[in-house]
Amino acid sequence: MKTLPLAALLAGFTLSGGAAAAISTFDDLSLAPESHFYPMATTTFTSGGATFNHSFTDWGGGCCQTDWVYSNRTDTTTPGYENQFSSYAGSGAAGSSNYAIALLGAPTVSFGGPVAVSGAYFTNTTYAALSMLEGDLFAKKFGSASGGDADWFKLTIEGRDASNALTGSVDFYLADYRFADNSLDYIVKDWTYVDLSSLGTVSSLSFSMSSSDMGAWGMNTPAYFAMDSLAVAAVPEPSQAAMLLGGLAIIGLAVRRRRKTA
Repeated sequence: MKTLPLAALLAGFTLSGGAAAAISTFDDLSLAPESHFYPMATTTFTSGGATFNHSFTDWGGGCCQTDWVYSNRTDTTTPGYENQFSSYAGSGAAGSSNYAIALLGAPTVSFGGPVAVSGAYFTNTTYAALSMLEGDLFAKKFGSASGGDADWFKLTIEGRDASNALTGSVDFYLADYRFADNSLDYIVKDWTYVDLSSLGTVSSLSFSMSSSDMGAWGMNTPAYFAMDSLAVAAVPEPSQAAMLLGGLAIIGLAVRRRRKTA
């Protein structure tokens, strides 16, 4: 009896029941140069198999959006709200064009099935970074004029399973002025990789932000961050896993038979 090569059998079962990797680079989404996706409607967009929510409430004058947009804007020097859709790195991760920006809201990334998250790249937006660096009408200059205030700006990423139960959380400081040595204080400018593998198997990700600069109405620091190159791998459903194990058993039997007839 002629049998398929072992490598071919393994490849077939891996492709049908194994883990498929996907990366949300946002470069698969069309944008004119120096522009951003900002529909004045509540909707979603998809990149690399992940779905991102975008919310809009019509308060007049084109305002206001929350949650996710995608952008290729490169302005790293203009402060203020009118430059809210630029990454402080001046491009996407690794010099790519497009990237995502989140404004709270409740930015969420959802997947078509369970996935294992590897990680993603994060940085500040120009709006948030220059607000922390220089201060503005609403937010303080981080560290204060003396540099002695222990300010911080933190992003928290949470994993959720299919029942919305928490699988884990990861904190990433987009700015940290808590060091005894003020020369170590920083505001993140470059794209920085954050390992999210500790979140385990998830069906969605949620994001929240917090800051040392708080006021009567909540956080004064502009609640924005940028993300790029979110990498995940699909996790087989139980039925797929059973099929894979069955396939491996068949492969083992075929190998034993081939050895007996060799």
